[in-house]
Amino acid sequence: MNWIDAPASMIKSDFTGFPKENGYYFPAEWEKHEATWLSWLHNPDTWPEKIEKIFPVYCEFIRLIAEGEKVKINVNSKKMASEAFQMLSKAGVDITQVYFYHNPTDDAWCRDHGPTFLVNKDPSKPKIIVDWEYNAWGGKYPPYNLDNNIPSRIAVKQGMAFAQPGIIMEGGSVDFNGAGAVLTTISCLLNPNRNPTLSKTEIENYLINYYGVEEIIWLGDGIVGDDTDGHIDDITRFVDESTIVTVVEENEEDDNYEPLLVNRELVNGISINQSPLTIIELPMPSPVYYEGQRLPASYANFYISNKYVIVPVFDDPNDERALSILQDCFPDRKTVGLDATDLIWGLGAFHCLSQQEPATT
Repeated sequence: MNWIDAPASMIKSDFTGFPKENGYYFPAEWEKHEATWLSWLHNPDTWPEKIEKIFPVYCEFIRLIAEGEKVKINVNSKKMASEAFQMLSKAGVDITQVYFYHNPTDDAWCRDHGPTFLVNKDPSKPKIIVDWEYNAWGGKYPPYNLDNNIPSRIAVKQGMAFAQPGIIMEGGSVDFNGAGAVLTTISCLLNPNRNPTLSKTEIENYLINYYGVEEIIWLGDGIVGDDTDGHIDDITRFVDESTIVTVVEENEEDDNYEPLLVNRELVNGISINQSPLTIIELPMPSPVYYEGQRLPASYANFYISNKYVIVPVFDDPNDERALSILQDCFPDRKTVGLDATDLIWGLGAFHCLSQQEPATT
């Protein structure tokens, strides 16, 4: 078992200036990964009465990722690592590709509490980490102090410099084309439960200076059932430098119809680097409910690994249609659907669980 338990004392940022002015930027998800980071799921409150049903699809998710890159997993203890190792081994995961890091967490949503890795335009310069603050989507699910410590712990253990902007920012709230553009939502980034003292212009300056972007595309509201106040990774994603997929609801009686129509209209006519943005519509699945609660089921919460595009599916007639659309978007990868019907009870899917570490060569 690959176990990493080096000391990780909390230190303040050792990075001076803004990442952008030093040549750093956040690459697109489809660019080559060194690894994918996960935080081993363990919180039964996230999947009440269902957590044991989540592990098979979670292990299959890891098995697919490990075919093309390393998988680095935060765990709370060596005992948790051993249990995870046994589970993954039984699921046929290439365990030589899996590394366990003693980085205790409160929950599994590594997209939001994990490290933001930046690369430099000068390939001879090392990666750095941006350590944003994290408050569990506006303080909804305390405690979250362990999750908030994850980026700096990883930076220390990896021997990487890290910057600390000092504001709340979640990985699922932003999506990048790797060429200077970012997608995000007003409903999340300007929500007063995140950074109530900051204006839209001030938030934009943080995006520009710490993600290394130049163009910011603002959308409106997220989908029904999304407890993150409208994360972009449930609604609209870049699939190449000038193309997005955006979810649309075809049933006019559905509660998602109007907000998704507004978002569809917001991206009309947008140009990226003076080139028109290509827009591909992605269907929504039929509403998914559990115990009377509507869940944020969306095909847009896919994860792009080195070898696969891993898509949540819901035993729905639109599953194959969504997979076909995404396969056309990624001809260099195989698109795979994994049943997320139980997973989505935790109010997130595969993109929410994962955070990529880009390769530097």
